Amino acid sequence: MSEQAAGSGIPRDITLYGTPVLHRPTAPVTGFGPDLHRLVADMFASMYAANGVGLAANQIGVGLRVFVMDCPDTAGGPNVVAHVVNPVLELPPPPRELAVSGEGCLSLPGRRGDVARTAVAVVTGVDMHGEPVRIEGAELIARCLQHECDHLDGTVYVDRLTAKERKKILKAAALPAD
Repeated sequence: MSEQAAGSGIPRDITLYGTPVLHRPTAPVTGFGPDLHRLVADMFASMYAANGVGLAANQIGVGLRVFVMDCPDTAGGPNVVAHVVNPVLELPPPPRELAVSGEGCLSLPGRRGDVARTAVAVVTGVDMHGEPVRIEGAELIARCLQHECDHLDGTVYVDRLTAKERKKILKAAALPAD
């Protein structure tokens, strides 16, 4: 993704928890033309406008397997700025080292919950031109990769919490618990 394309989009409204497109798996991308390029640019613009570190297409109401990220490397490296089309998440084989940390979501603004995720993750896929992409990360980058792939599978982070904790967060957000 060129920096130019990341800055050329138009922010779209963020889809909030409870909207059906967030709770069902997204469809694979089959067209790699101007519509996809515009979507990726709009996703970056939407993520930046909402002060996020990642955004899945269904978070702006588009049911396609695409996510963008501009995620800090908590180990001190540069931010990972990328987009992935048709991502496939690869986790380490069991037994996996898990990290429990507070996690939030642009689709549940202002709410956080402790979620266990693997400490490392890899995502493979393609970019908007159909070229191969591979992103490896630990800590926050691994969390971001897993969080965005969850979105594309129709899972929101609160779905990974205990029923009690999920109800507490949804009640605080004035959303129906189920």
